[in-house]
Order: sequence, then C-alpha cells, then structure tokens
Amino acid sequence: MKQKEGFRLRTICGENIIVAEGIQNVDFSRIISLNETAAYLWRQSEGKVFDAKSLTQLLLDEYEVDEATALSDVRQLLSSWMEAGIIEA
Repeated sequence: MKQKEGFRLRTICGENIIVAEGIQNVDFSRIISLNETAAYLWRQSEGKVFDAKSLTQLLLDEYEVDEATALSDVRQLLSSWMEAGIIEA
C-alpha cells in the first residue's frame, strides 16, 4: 500500500488532520483527524510502500504494546484509511 498523492498531514489547532491538496482531491464533506499514534504511522510511511506488517513493526519499535494488539490496531487503521480514500493498494 501507499499514500495517495495529494494528501498531507497537517497540525491545525493542535489536531492532526489529513488535508487534500489539488483540485482532484477536494472533498469538504469529510475531515480526517488522526490521533498521535496514527499520525506517527502516517509520517513514517510518507513516500514509502507499506503493509500491516511494516506498520506493526513501527508500533512495536516506538510504543510499549504487544504484537497482537499492534497488528489489530494497524489493520483497523488501514481499513479506515482505505475507506477514507487516502491510501491505495
């Protein structure tokens, strides 16, 4: 997977928000807000191809979490990113 072109993470008023850049991505019906952990994974995956395994490893390296929980959380996150249309396979 990879991030779709034209989506960037910005911090606005202390909140991590994915914003669309470019006319093809403009859709004001949804705001995509990320918690600190999701924002960390987004930053770490910018410009890279990634999968659930690589993002899980990032969580294990950065946070005190067991592998099963990290993998479950990553799968949920990837599903929400895919549904939001900000990543592609």
